[in-house]
Amino acid sequence: MKNIENFLGGLTVNEFLHEYWQKKPLLIRRALPEFSGLMAPQQLIALACADEAQARLVTQQRGSFDLQHGPFEPEDFERKGKWTVLVQGVNHHLPEAAELLRNFSFIPHARLDDLMVSYAPKGGGVGPHFDSYDVFLLQGLGHRRWQISTQADRELIEDAPLRILRDFRVEQEWVLEAGDMLYLPPHCAHNGIAEDDCMTYSIGFRTPAYQELAEQFLVYLQDRIELPGMYADPDLRSQAHPAEISAAMLRQVGEVIKQIRWDKEDIANFLGCYLSEPKPHIFFDVPERPMSRTKFAQTLGKKGVQLDLKSQMLCHDGWIFINGEASEVGRDAYRVLRGLADERVLRDVRDCPGEALELLYQWYLDGYISLN
Repeated sequence: MKNIENFLGGLTVNEFLHEYWQKKPLLIRRALPEFSGLMAPQQLIALACADEAQARLVTQQRGSFDLQHGPFEPEDFERKGKWTVLVQGVNHHLPEAAELLRNFSFIPHARLDDLMVSYAPKGGGVGPHFDSYDVFLLQGLGHRRWQISTQADRELIEDAPLRILRDFRVEQEWVLEAGDMLYLPPHCAHNGIAEDDCMTYSIGFRTPAYQELAEQFLVYLQDRIELPGMYADPDLRSQAHPAEISAAMLRQVGEVIKQIRWDKEDIANFLGCYLSEPKPHIFFDVPERPMSRTKFAQTLGKKGVQLDLKSQMLCHDGWIFINGEASEVGRDAYRVLRGLADERVLRDVRDCPGEALELLYQWYLDGYISLN
């Protein structure tokens, strides 16, 4: 992006992060003045019909909502009335979508979830709701009316297929046109209504719950801890109530469990693997006729490589994480691979360290990267 301040409504990155990020909404007119969208409605509908896409269809009739999950058939969209189709992870399918996300690189990659694109004819929407993550709502085709509220009341309509607020009280309201953008922090209630044929690009940033992180960290640890020995009680004594767990057993097992330890490196490696882990529906296409390592090295030096659209790559202090896999590398290899993680492309790799070359070749075989 040429001018980040225009993109953020005249704010610098530091001003935006300090004053708005995770704090309050921000409307930005003409954030991307030349932006009118990346795809036509029929292209989004075609993607919603693909097996590998995550798509939802929301219909509204007489104030009630209905929800269906894809993949769909084209005739599912030959309908009248108020409806919305939403497709997650469009950046995994469309190179232009991945390029759009580069505008948001002022937020760490570890926080990025995906780009969701929605289309609705006039009146379509998904009802007033709140999200538990940060989101930038960038308008493409048409116009959408956004109503927002910072209300504390988050009671939902019971038994509804969507998380729709029971009592939504509008505090502010705007109509966004192509290139306008609205930032919403977590739990800011909002309701988007299509004013005409309308497409919105939602850039979401994940905010995992501490409970989720703790549970997954314990899963991570179970493959990395080793506690030797077995439970033993050679001094066992008879007890009046055989069903009661004894104090001696509690004490022995407690002392063993207290031996479990972790440090900052364990937490960093867990986060790197966890945050780069592909979602369950994502699969990578391996090359049908992979080139030899020698040929790969020659081509790499001439063309460079880029991450597959579905790949997520992070790094920390000598460790590289890609799609849930971790590799510790030396300083020179780390510098090169960190560049790939930052920019998602490596163009000048004429002096690629051998350690980095080995990893790049393995990732090529796995379908994680491709040659430019």
